[in-house]
Amino acid sequence: MIFTYNKEHVGDTLMVLVKEAKDAKRTVERKGNVARVYLEENGETVAWNIFDLSTLVEIADRGQVFLTDEQVAVLNAELEKEGFSERLINDAGPKFVVAQIKEMVDHPDSDHLHICQVEIHDGQVVQIVCGAPNAAQGLKTVAALPGAMMPNGSFIFPGQLRGEDSFGMLCSARELELLNAPQVRGIIELAADAEVGASFDAEKHWNA
Repeated sequence: MIFTYNKEHVGDTLMVLVKEAKDAKRTVERKGNVARVYLEENGETVAWNIFDLSTLVEIADRGQVFLTDEQVAVLNAELEKEGFSERLINDAGPKFVVAQIKEMVDHPDSDHLHICQVEIHDGQVVQIVCGAPNAAQGLKTVAALPGAMMPNGSFIFPGQLRGEDSFGMLCSARELELLNAPQVRGIIELAADAEVGASFDAEKHWNA
């Protein structure tokens, strides 16, 4: 889940993005200060809006925000009070991490995409589809995981590319708007001793 808040420009409303809806038709169910946004086709929840947020919790940050477990518990109590059975799930782990491509095969339905098995933390491996020309088995790079907000304001959700599941994105320096990012295509190539699973720190890991 992705939490966003901007009191000055949007109002005192926490927006919670659950999944990517794209162009699907959506409907809103509101009870009190809680609104559930769901797909008209199957009723699946794609977002929540929680109004008058400051009466429940205080958030100083703007844009994508990360809540404490205690704050999420308060919000879930509000959902329960208004009669909603679903609950918010807090995932405060790092969203941009040092990752390593452990295995890589060509995408069966593309002449440039690769299906990569990527270690993102302590043996945890996820599948990410990548089209970078420099992607290679063993390469350490930066993965944007589901829940990440890119510098251009877009969000990372689990999805599919040409029919293959992809749980994140392997990033180029340009996509992360890093200083002196090369203009050629390709994902970031980190040092061999970079620790897989560590939160990506541009000052520490990027030395272009």
